[in-house]
Amino acid sequence: MSSDIDTTPPRTSDRGAATRGALLAAARDVFCEAGFAQAAVTDIVAKAGASVGSLYHHFNGKADLYLTLFEEFQARQQERTRKAINAVREAGESDPMRQFIAGAGAYLDGCIEERDVSRLFISGDGPPGFDRVMRQRLNKWARRNAALFHTADGGVDEALVVVLTGAMAGAVSEVSLSDDADGSRRLADDIMAIVGTIRNPRTEQR
Repeated sequence: MSSDIDTTPPRTSDRGAATRGALLAAARDVFCEAGFAQAAVTDIVAKAGASVGSLYHHFNGKADLYLTLFEEFQARQQERTRKAINAVREAGESDPMRQFIAGAGAYLDGCIEERDVSRLFISGDGPPGFDRVMRQRLNKWARRNAALFHTADGGVDEALVVVLTGAMAGAVSEVSLSDDADGSRRLADDIMAIVGTIRNPRTEQR
């Protein structure tokens, strides 16, 4: 007699992936509620329904969990940016600044949609040295997208990179810390409108 219920035990890799995902979801909740410094590994594993041993099987510890959450958030942000820039390009937009604004707006939308983790990462309550990691990642993001603005010799406008990085850092902080989603979106739109007026007269192609 056949049964519609699959009684085949899940593969070890499937179980491992599920445990890893549960630990990350639990860590996200605990970090957002208690902050990194006050978060306890025991609280994370209890919330995940896992063991301390399984946590250290998948991660090096609390800091590794935090950094993994950050990298996954940044991967989602990069994908949001990519989709937004591709969308305006496909719509016929060729102005580099308008393309940048589309990508930056999508990045800020991600900060608003995932305000809990975005706020966590800019709160200053992270593993030692994380502030530097955060600055480096934002600079890398801005540099990648500032590559839209080519100088006459085919290089990147370094001054523009600095300005855009600073503007984005301030915008990310403001929209992430606000508790008013609608107000954050209006602020993000206003910031991007101002950024859109920025030009470097030394290198702008005419």
